[in-house]
Amino acid sequence: MNLHDLTAARQLEGLRAKEFSSRELTEHYLDRIGRHADLGAFVTINDQALAEAEEADARLANGDRAALLGLPIGIKDLAATAGLRTTFGSAALKDFLPPQDSWTAGLIRQAGAVLVGKTNTSEFGATCYTENDVATTAVTPYAPGRYSSGSSGGAATAVAAGLLPVAHASDGAGSIRTPAATCHLVGMKPSRGLVSPAPAVAFLSAGTEGPIARTVEDAALLLDVMASPAPGDLYGWRDEGGFAQELRRPLKIATWTDTGTGEAPDREAARAVRRTAEMLTGLGHDVREIPLPARWDEPVTRAILTWFAYQVGTITQQIVPPDRTNLLRPYTRHLLAINETLSANDIVTAQALLARYASAFLAATDDYDVVLTPTTNGAPVPIGYYGAHEADLMLKWSCPTPWANLAGVPAISLPSHVDDEGLPHGVHLVARARRDAELLALAAQLESARLWEDRHPPAWHD
Repeated sequence: MNLHDLTAARQLEGLRAKEFSSRELTEHYLDRIGRHADLGAFVTINDQALAEAEEADARLANGDRAALLGLPIGIKDLAATAGLRTTFGSAALKDFLPPQDSWTAGLIRQAGAVLVGKTNTSEFGATCYTENDVATTAVTPYAPGRYSSGSSGGAATAVAAGLLPVAHASDGAGSIRTPAATCHLVGMKPSRGLVSPAPAVAFLSAGTEGPIARTVEDAALLLDVMASPAPGDLYGWRDEGGFAQELRRPLKIATWTDTGTGEAPDREAARAVRRTAEMLTGLGHDVREIPLPARWDEPVTRAILTWFAYQVGTITQQIVPPDRTNLLRPYTRHLLAINETLSANDIVTAQALLARYASAFLAATDDYDVVLTPTTNGAPVPIGYYGAHEADLMLKWSCPTPWANLAGVPAISLPSHVDDEGLPHGVHLVARARRDAELLALAAQLESARLWEDRHPPAWHD
């Protein structure tokens, strides 16, 4: 057995029992990262990783039991890391060295994790594929000619290929969950406010950070560390019970496969939902099919594009020097051009429409504990798939996920199956606000009942 065959939880046990050292574990992952650079998992490797591992070993020898002490980890390149290059996936910031950690990156470091490097992301997280001008395109290790989605594509690629035991990620419309689906992994988007957005203070925050992992236990382990509100958080809250819990009651679960875009449901996506519904019923849950609560009509589609253009435009104005905007990618420049035409009324109107859209989902599912849908409407797509129509094509593929961001409710993608072409598919479970622990408990129940096979892509064995 190789070290990367062990789960993150088991690696922490081994570190504390002195079965192996953090340096050995970190060297193992650095070697694998070097041999699989073509998968595009990383933007930057931390040249201090071995020194951090040696420091962790010294702390372990002194009896320190910090939550992640000695465990190698990657931080998505949208989160600032003090002294370690943070590009935000942009050539315009290819040499940027932040003076301090983001709140969540700081929590992970304080918990003793060894920062191996920064995982790959799309420019400012704006696309559901991970292709930029600072790193190799991130691909799913199951089919290296296909994207591992985005914007947390590098994190998912790394965990699926055995280059990391677990990874930090972030999600503004599905960017944790769709990469997890393309890579046969667990990806958790927490409730609004559970993981702090600091240093940002957002009145309406659709984005949050969370874990990508191989197992539900590993996801819960990392979420426990990340879930600590910062001073001044508008929606900050804490779950004192921890996230590795057992499900204590049968749940009432709503399900649909309607895409809401006019596109027919993908055959394998529908199969993933059907087999998961059957398993949930067998486990004693009450699963009922209901109509899709709201559709991606033209006003809603325009509103979400407006909202993204405003968010990306605000970020770039704050951190990209004016003389470097020519280095931005075409889609980013497209969003900036839209943002320049927006009035305050346009932005407020878009927010109100999206709030009503999210409210329709909450109202229609008020009598249910959980919602079950596909994670994506189809398999991982080939490199170059999006072309000139990327906004429309991205929405048609990732349509099941954004409503959970807008509503601020917890959502998780779980592996379903690998199809006859060897391509992974995921299922999407969404719970009531602040029922993150219950959602993870349901996911653990499905994991124990063998919803998905414990399988790995070819790179895992190299």
